[in-house]
Amino acid sequence: MTQTINKQSSKKTDQTQSKSVYIETFGCQMNKADSENMLGLLEEIGYKKTDDLSTADLKILNTCAIREGAEDKVFSYLGHWRRLKEQRPGSLIAVGGCVAQDAGADLIRRAPGVDIVFGTHNLFRLPELVMQAVQSKKPVVEIIQELPDDLPELPVIRQSSLSAWVSIIYGCDYNCTYCIVPYVRGREKSRPADQIVQEVRELADAGYKEVVFLGQNVTAYGHDLDPAIHLGDLIRRTGEIEEIKRVRFVTGHPRDLKDEIIDAVSDVWNACEYFHVPIQAGDDRTLRRMARGYKVDFYRRMVEKIRAKMPDAAITSDMIVGFPGETEAEFMNTVNLVEELCFDSCNTAAYSPRPHTPAANWPDQVPEHEKYERLRFLNSVVSEVSHRRNKRYLGKKVEVLVEGPSQRNAERMAGRTRTGKVVNFEGSAELIGQLVDVTIEAANAWALRGAKYI
Repeated sequence: MTQTINKQSSKKTDQTQSKSVYIETFGCQMNKADSENMLGLLEEIGYKKTDDLSTADLKILNTCAIREGAEDKVFSYLGHWRRLKEQRPGSLIAVGGCVAQDAGADLIRRAPGVDIVFGTHNLFRLPELVMQAVQSKKPVVEIIQELPDDLPELPVIRQSSLSAWVSIIYGCDYNCTYCIVPYVRGREKSRPADQIVQEVRELADAGYKEVVFLGQNVTAYGHDLDPAIHLGDLIRRTGEIEEIKRVRFVTGHPRDLKDEIIDAVSDVWNACEYFHVPIQAGDDRTLRRMARGYKVDFYRRMVEKIRAKMPDAAITSDMIVGFPGETEAEFMNTVNLVEELCFDSCNTAAYSPRPHTPAANWPDQVPEHEKYERLRFLNSVVSEVSHRRNKRYLGKKVEVLVEGPSQRNAERMAGRTRTGKVVNFEGSAELIGQLVDVTIEAANAWALRGAKYI
């Protein structure tokens, strides 16, 4: 799905006057990137982005199915949106993303008022589906089970002028026993490297400073191409584009983080020393039952390789607590691993049974109150370790890409280091988009505070 850059389309139809579209996005960066493509596609039939939900002619919910709570949230939103739709006759509600891919036509039954249901594999068909719903005044449902072999080029309207998401691989070939992603996103399919590099060059010409390579399993990139390549090759090619100052990638499977990828991050000047590689659990029996395909010691050696090459690299992870059958001792192995490996941060979650996954039907489910007590305890440890890691920056000068005003104090600026740390510092708006050096004077578990920039 090659993407183009913020271009005004000449394909607007005479029958479509300018209308407004509101998009609410749940879930990961891949979903956010999909929403940018939706805006680009819909602009071609006359829809302009609005932040006013109540007046939108088209409301789109781009959904996530990774956890049960996220799916419940979808139907809560749709109930509210249906009431708004009744106040604006002729407006439409569309549901896309992973919940739509899974539920299909059942969404129409469960959420009356929905006009369009489209899945993760037919995003490119969105303009046609919207026009069909407008003309027929009947619900339209289209779910494709696999990505097309020839991925079509999609327009994009990016929501940042500094950092751009670039999808490089879709789907996942693993079958973790808790995960619905392979069911709703399909098998792995890599984009050709030349298309990706061309997109990055266009981003550089448009003034972007940072690109983030995306994939459900980004570290698997290129194994299905002919000839096969790997993410490290792509990183090295991106290093030749001088205008792009930073390159990142998320999210990858530990088994696919090859030494060549670690070497490329270490060698290439604009590759950021940041690795988000989910381990999910710190216990071998739990990992085996999750079907993760590695043991704790494999992951431990991977961390050692990264830190041997880049001692100051940031390593972040994902953890699931309360997996079916997880004992208290096995949970504590996860807690102890967080302490041992000193992650810079971790995304944590209580296990949530998902349809189409083996673990959802296992008899030894951990009680809800126990899962959330474990989650609370793990979060306290993650916070303490993150604070300890951030204290390493005290007194040091770091390079910050300035993104905009601080959320907590409009008189301060905020940006990120190469290692993904949020830095708030005294500065002015003319610094937005620049790389500046800031000396760190305070740290907490979530962010750093810098001295006044001069």
